[in-house]
Amino acid sequence: MADKPARPSRRDALGGTARLIVAASEQEADLYYATRFLAPDPFIFAEIDGRKILVMSDLEIDRAKSEARVDEVLSHSKLALAAKQAGGSAGIVGVLDQLFRERQVKQVRVPGTFPVALADALREKGYFLEPVKGLFFPERMVKRPEEVEAIRETIRRTEAALKAAIDVIAQAQVRGEELYLKEKPLTSELIRRLLHVTLMGSDCLASQTIVAGGVQACDPHCIGSGPLKAHWPIILDVFPVSTQSRYYADITRTVVRGKPSEKVKTMYRLVQEGQEIGFTMIKAGVDGKAVHEAIQKHFEQAGFPTEERNGRMVGFFHGTGHGLGLEIHEAPRVGGVSDILQSGHVVTVEPGLYYPEWGGIRIEDDVLVTETGCERLSTLPKQFELD
Repeated sequence: MADKPARPSRRDALGGTARLIVAASEQEADLYYATRFLAPDPFIFAEIDGRKILVMSDLEIDRAKSEARVDEVLSHSKLALAAKQAGGSAGIVGVLDQLFRERQVKQVRVPGTFPVALADALREKGYFLEPVKGLFFPERMVKRPEEVEAIRETIRRTEAALKAAIDVIAQAQVRGEELYLKEKPLTSELIRRLLHVTLMGSDCLASQTIVAGGVQACDPHCIGSGPLKAHWPIILDVFPVSTQSRYYADITRTVVRGKPSEKVKTMYRLVQEGQEIGFTMIKAGVDGKAVHEAIQKHFEQAGFPTEERNGRMVGFFHGTGHGLGLEIHEAPRVGGVSDILQSGHVVTVEPGLYYPEWGGIRIEDDVLVTETGCERLSTLPKQFELD
């Protein structure tokens, strides 16, 4: 059996360099960021010599020409025909080969999520592929004014939905340890459905929305199910995307209907104080790790340590925050790993405390990092006891 040809090295790759994404922009935030063109099926984006190029199917080419923020929109079928006439394949590898030969490209930078089979096929054609470590478009981290306004608008719609849900919980009747609404148990599912329907009415989509009470709230990503308990904290964590702008919001409120214990009241006060520490410390040049550690220290000094008990973590065992934009979780991080904040970052501030014997508390707001501090983008009032 003949040996396979050696894959090209950077030294072998004489010629120009391209940035390449092949994906569906409905799922790939980097692709939507680069093109502002939304499509459910994969298409080709290449940036060559500073020019943004799309290669589109006959179905989408006219829409792309009118909507995409790029320099050129090329026909996939015409490139495929040219590739076939040149003795190549009419598939996507042939189309890319034709495009790159026409533009004298030999080196290609791709996201870390680039399809392996496609990468191997391009390497076999003689192209040097370099997977980009970290962010494909680092500039995405610093939000432009129009991006901040898009996030702010999604926040406003999210806050309206949260207020409607909290109002319903406030109307629930306390019967012993249970909550009832119109003679039926008040459930996580009912509140989640209300949140989702309200958000859909304002052109936002939410999934995996958290409505968790009791011990369920001690698992920060448990979405919650079944009847909600009286006197126990209920975590409402909502993170929808706008179907218009594609930007996310992420807000959490914790409420209780009934009479919380003094321990639970103390936990809520501490989480509020922890969030205020975050608000006070966050500004350009600050390490997110320092913010996170300051909040953890505040909890520990108050007698609420983060540790493992009986096989599960208790205390404050997740990050303080994360970047927010075209993805619900994006850079930078405010947590256990160093990440220097910059003016223009939008991050969440979401400390929490979780102990199975008392329940879970989390409060989350979204802020814009500035040179001198942070601007709070979410403003929904925090009301813990709904009596």
